[in-house]
Amino acid sequence: MSLIGVLLSGSSRESSSEKSLPTSHGSVFVALAAFAAIKIIGLVTLTIYSVVNGKNALVLLSARWDSLWYARVADHGYTYSVQAADGRHLSSMAFFPLLPWLERAGSSVGIDSSTAGLAISQIASLAAAAGLFQLTRHMIGPRAGYLLVILWAALPVAIVQSMAYSESLFVALAAWGLCFLLRKQWILAGVSAFFAGLTRPIGLAVAASIFCAAFFAILSARKNGDTREYWRIVVACTLSPIGAAGYILWVGAQTGGAFGYFKIQAGWGNGFDGGLAFSKFLAAPLGGHWALVLVVLIVLLALVAWSHWVLFRQGYPLPVVVYSVIVTLLAVGASGYFGSKPRFLIPAFPLLLPLAVALARSKRATPWIVIAAAISAGYGAFWLNGSGPL
Repeated sequence: MSLIGVLLSGSSRESSSEKSLPTSHGSVFVALAAFAAIKIIGLVTLTIYSVVNGKNALVLLSARWDSLWYARVADHGYTYSVQAADGRHLSSMAFFPLLPWLERAGSSVGIDSSTAGLAISQIASLAAAAGLFQLTRHMIGPRAGYLLVILWAALPVAIVQSMAYSESLFVALAAWGLCFLLRKQWILAGVSAFFAGLTRPIGLAVAASIFCAAFFAILSARKNGDTREYWRIVVACTLSPIGAAGYILWVGAQTGGAFGYFKIQAGWGNGFDGGLAFSKFLAAPLGGHWALVLVVLIVLLALVAWSHWVLFRQGYPLPVVVYSVIVTLLAVGASGYFGSKPRFLIPAFPLLLPLAVALARSKRATPWIVIAAAISAGYGAFWLNGSGPL
């Protein structure tokens, strides 16, 4: 029997959102084995496809696009910038510091920054898979946890999880932060959110989930007259936004204006327009008139709202839904290059939960998972050898 077959033949802990799944503890090591198997298939496919196209898979993974910029920050600090051909000023301050700091630590022991970034990404992707499994097992059960890990590994653009990018590091911190939060381990949740905020600006989504949980926890504590957790909640709420907010404020101080970070992002063509640019892109093949763009924007936002309404109606914890809403809106509403959209949605893993639960209930999940893994491997190799994540 295949590894996936073994996973799907197992059982799962019953919860309010998954009444049909029986009880079992599940093993994070099995989840990691499934994740690693899918990633290895993707990397082997990438290697073969790259060789056929005369390219080096290792270079594609470790030293292209944002990977180069993270390595530059690690090697030169935030003094590096480039003047683009169209006159834009591209500053390295657009990139948050945790990954470059870790790369610099690797280079201090004789590993070049790009290679260190690649190694960090592999380790972080495993930590992310473990966090996703533990979070889902806590909410639903281990079988759904296995399926969420497999689905996340088999996303069409999952090859980004193996690159020297910050997505895997961020998801590891976000997943474990949410897991700690649901277990009411407030300090660990706050620390995770702090470091998530030093990894990507959407770390503030983890902080928002902590504030959401804290609000209801304090209401419950006041009602019950139990204030023993207050100090832990306060510490978590204090820590959680400092990473992202602190870096943004530091960039503002360096550039001489409170909105310096956002000006730097604008130089890269990034910003937030609520999905207008994305809607124009989608409507362009159909004519691109403003009325059509508006319809596309409404449909796009309706789909985002519907997907999260499903999460809410199915009884997923509100902090997880809040996290997902913020990450998804920022990904869809960003005004930057369309090719970046799919990787911006990699941290929006709660969107996969309903599908994971549906597959966990199904007796015919294995063929769909195999097909998804094959498509992910093939598309990832094609994508990275072409336009890539940018």
